[in-house]
Amino acid sequence: MIIDILAAAGAGAEAPPAWINFLPIIGMVAIFWFLIIRPQMKRQKEHQAKIGSVKKGDQVVTAGGLVGKVAKVTDDYVEIDLAKDVRVKAVKHTIGDIIEPGGKPAND
Repeated sequence: MIIDILAAAGAGAEAPPAWINFLPIIGMVAIFWFLIIRPQMKRQKEHQAKIGSVKKGDQVVTAGGLVGKVAKVTDDYVEIDLAKDVRVKAVKHTIGDIIEPGGKPAND
């Protein structure tokens, strides 16, 4: 008897619209966009602007961890003096950071 009443009540109700089923997926995409993708894009733009402003005499750290002073800058490459008479040519986009003048080295 109770089963018949529940079955009748369930059969009379209409299903929600199909677009309602997509709301959780749209919500998850929005959360990923604002918490992960958008901040990463912002950091990437800031890094590109910083690398684009590298000039001769700046002290830089490469992605490989080498620290040196910029000797020459071209469109795609940077020549870095690592020590006396030791100069390497690095791809400009592999520069990890620019060390501010007067900044204290990490191991001191």
